[in-house]
Amino acid sequence: MNRKVTVVGAGNVGATVAQRLAEKELCDVVLVDIVEGVPQGKALDLSEAAPIEKHDAHVTGYNDYDASAGSDIIIITAGIPRKPGMSRDDLISTNAGIVKNVTKQVSALSPNAVIIIVSNPLDAMCHVAYEASGFPKNRVIGMAGVLDSARFRTFIAMELNVSVENTHAFVLGGHGDTMVPLPRYSTVAGIPITELLTKDRIDALVKRTASGGAEIVSLLKTGSAYYAPASAAVEMAEAILKDKKKILPCAAYLEGEYGINGLFIGVPVKLGAKGVEEIIQIKLTDEEQAALNKSAESVAELKNILKKLGV
Repeated sequence: MNRKVTVVGAGNVGATVAQRLAEKELCDVVLVDIVEGVPQGKALDLSEAAPIEKHDAHVTGYNDYDASAGSDIIIITAGIPRKPGMSRDDLISTNAGIVKNVTKQVSALSPNAVIIIVSNPLDAMCHVAYEASGFPKNRVIGMAGVLDSARFRTFIAMELNVSVENTHAFVLGGHGDTMVPLPRYSTVAGIPITELLTKDRIDALVKRTASGGAEIVSLLKTGSAYYAPASAAVEMAEAILKDKKKILPCAAYLEGEYGINGLFIGVPVKLGAKGVEEIIQIKLTDEEQAALNKSAESVAELKNILKKLGV
């Protein structure tokens, strides 16, 4: 394989990202974690699955970053996961230090890579990686909207008893309680869900989407979601590696789009070989714009916390 993706963090999310990248035969995978033996063991386990899964992607594990040199994409999942009772924002101090240190090392070794941030709180960690890497804004992207939209799509399909393949949804804004699902732009086989569901039911699905991560945390008790976050990160990576020009909702750095400046916010973007190749501006109602502005305010608060922490 002539493409390389480094996954930083060999926990549940990182290991599942590595598995899906390899099994889709998208690239060779370098799995990095500070815990001795863990990335090596998981990489070996994934390699031994390759004959059965029928792929020739190489998966290797390391405790340092040297093998990541020349990566096309860096996916950062490192950090502590949420536990019951914790908000994503509670993670900011610990994870900011981790993401800053990781980003400095990987960006120096792969100066042309695209960085995909998965670590929480997502929007704030994008700012940390953006500053630490010195990369142009198009090459630092947050995985949020793909995951949130997938959750919304799942709940729509459950509600209507239809195939998830028929459902399409857009969720904008920060990755948290202030995210902005857009029912007007959410469809089933091209039919807006506003034509298929009552407002009360849509509002219930919107609320469940916003608390989708917390719902899983409360059920698992000792961890947070990882299958869907991993799938979301891999969909983004595939769009970049294959230069698909795919329209996906991602956390991107805005400079005036949607009336927002200097923040990473979830919006529809065109993903290709250069990372974010275009920010798609869709027309919002006054109510939707107000909700997006509120979400942006929450992200701005996190950015201010980072400043106070000196990150």
